[in-house]
Amino acid sequence: MRNLNLDQVLSLTRVVQLGSFSAAAKALNLTQPAISLQVRDLEERMGVRLVERLGRRAFATPAGQELLQRGQRLLRDAEEAIAAMQRHREGRLGRVRLSANDIFCSYLLPRAIQAFRRKRPDAEVRVSISSTATAVDEVLDNRYDLAVITLPISDKKLTVTPLLCEPLVAILPPSDPAAAAAIAAPELARRALILDLPTSRYSRLVRAWFEASGVEPKPVMETSAYESVKQLVQAGLAASILPRVAVESEPRRDLAIRPLRPALTWDLAVIQRRDRKLEPAAADMRDALMALRKR
Repeated sequence: MRNLNLDQVLSLTRVVQLGSFSAAAKALNLTQPAISLQVRDLEERMGVRLVERLGRRAFATPAGQELLQRGQRLLRDAEEAIAAMQRHREGRLGRVRLSANDIFCSYLLPRAIQAFRRKRPDAEVRVSISSTATAVDEVLDNRYDLAVITLPISDKKLTVTPLLCEPLVAILPPSDPAAAAAIAAPELARRALILDLPTSRYSRLVRAWFEASGVEPKPVMETSAYESVKQLVQAGLAASILPRVAVESEPRRDLAIRPLRPALTWDLAVIQRRDRKLEPAAADMRDALMALRKR
């Protein structure tokens, strides 16, 4: 059996609703022979009679009634699909799939999403909290449209757009006697430390900063729960290193925040597949991410 033709189902629906082929033709802006042909072709497809004439009016047969009940659902689905495509065409809908690490998702991504929502309140946004390595794979496999990753990255299949150079800072308990304008790795390494999990690229960046000064950090705790880190530092358990954005709103009485010497930055970039044109919603999300440069 050939596939069901929704135009033919619509013609059958109008014939039964209006009671005649001529009225259905007028309602659908077609000729009466065209309506008759569609209904006859539909009956041949189904192998049953769908319309019968009683007097001067057309009625659905029992088979026609069942087909109309099911066909109404198909027509509604088709109308909703067409309306959805129109909203896509007009830029009112869309879907964005974004991957980023947990620090970015905690402190910077909410700002970008707020800006994006002002332009596209109805768009679907799917976020994956992933390491840089996983995020790169997700973009290359076309599972995600965009990712925010830690530099460096080199892959000819990707377009890499630098996003931010976020300064890293030392955070210490407010009672810590360190009063220098900046704190060096040897001085910081003498304290109990809370560092990120060693598998992350961010963690390797921090540990390399210590190693460049000839010291090896020996953390008393390793975690990526950054809000908990701040609470533990405030309580006097240890010191830590976090991006400035993670502590820029903290009251000074709660944490002692010191720049690092030498300075260390966490360099971020937005990546996408080089051979893939972004849908309008994804392009707007990329713009919202890039606007973080102005914060």
